[in-house]
Amino acid sequence: MTRRLRFNGTGSGEGGCPAVHEDLDSGEVIVHGPPLTDPEEVGQLRHLGEGEVAIVVPRELLTDWTPKGKARQARIVGLDAFGKLFESFQHTAWRLETRRRYASDELTDTYARFLQGGTPVWDLDTPWSRTIREKTTGGAIVARVRIVDAPPTDGQRYLTAHAEKNEALGEDIRSLSRQDAEALRLPAEDFWLFDSRLVALLRFDGDDNLVDVELITEPAEVVRYAMVRDAAWHQAVPYRQFAAEPGE
Repeated sequence: MTRRLRFNGTGSGEGGCPAVHEDLDSGEVIVHGPPLTDPEEVGQLRHLGEGEVAIVVPRELLTDWTPKGKARQARIVGLDAFGKLFESFQHTAWRLETRRRYASDELTDTYARFLQGGTPVWDLDTPWSRTIREKTTGGAIVARVRIVDAPPTDGQRYLTAHAEKNEALGEDIRSLSRQDAEALRLPAEDFWLFDSRLVALLRFDGDDNLVDVELITEPAEVVRYAMVRDAAWHQAVPYRQFAAEPGE
């Protein structure tokens, strides 16, 4: 069976060598790099088996990029602490939205009006709105990619309409089909990435309620999420264009 490999990171070199990959099924780690060829140096190695090749990697490659054990202690914060992250970030706040519905949306008057065929009136003066507008007018980037099914769910159609409010606050909203997201092997995770240094992984219950948030600052993990961001952003299109495309 062919391994499903995920690139974790590179230690040096413009060609991405040496580098570390992770087997998504077994958890095994694959490292590639320049071979150790000096006969005297190879002769000092112990337990080098037949068919095995010694390679040279910098220590920091293994320290920074090798997948860490699953026993890593999760740092969980409540929704109030999560909300304060939008006040403290400096440069960028980027979101991947992967779910088919968000229970919190369905509690709003604008959602009910939307389902009834009306045009929602967006409140641009909520605390959240004021915070985001202050950030974007100050030069910070706030952006999202929203995964959309075919056909889109009611929740996804509502978020497409809601993007008008996001846009009015200075956000850049793009959409990506579920099919393309799966082809890119994007994770089925909702997260915010702040300043390319902090990941806020959103955790939902079985009824699609946001219950708490896991904060991740481990460098290798943050870079993995940044790679997801780059792949999604490259493939996604502005939400208005996506909504106008046939079949969407």
